[in-house]
Parts: sequence; C-alpha cells; structure tokens
Amino acid sequence: MSATINVPSDWLESITDLKFPGSTDRRLQFLMDRNTEGLLSREEKEELEALVEMSEELSLVRADACRLLGKTPA
Repeated sequence: MSATINVPSDWLESITDLKFPGSTDRRLQFLMDRNTEGLLSREEKEELEALVEMSEELSLVRADACRLLGKTPA
C-alpha cells in the first residue's frame, strides 16, 4: 500500500544537503588511504566498513530527496 505524506519543501531541500561532519569525512578518507596501503587494523577495517555503509545510506536518502524535488543529485 502506498501513502502520500506532505512535508515542507524546505525540509526536504535540507535533506539534499546532508553530509558527514568534516571530522568524520576526514576520518573516512584517512581509513580509505590506510586501506589502500594495506595498513588497516581489524578495528579500523570494521570502522571503515561502518562509515562506508553510512555514507552509502546517506547518499540514497539524498538521492530520494532530490528525486522528490525533481533535482539532479550533486
């Protein structure tokens, strides 16, 4: 069953701007670089996997918001 929910467009627009805080984004980049170099510990690998999963989910939410607004994701 499909339902329609009305939300303010400015709220939906704010969803398209969601991103990781700078410190989290830097940590993700650091872990990705260490992974490329083969230097990750087990704990770092788990952290990287969690951050990548969250990043992918965030991208999907942003893309859905853009689709609803008729915008192209940035």
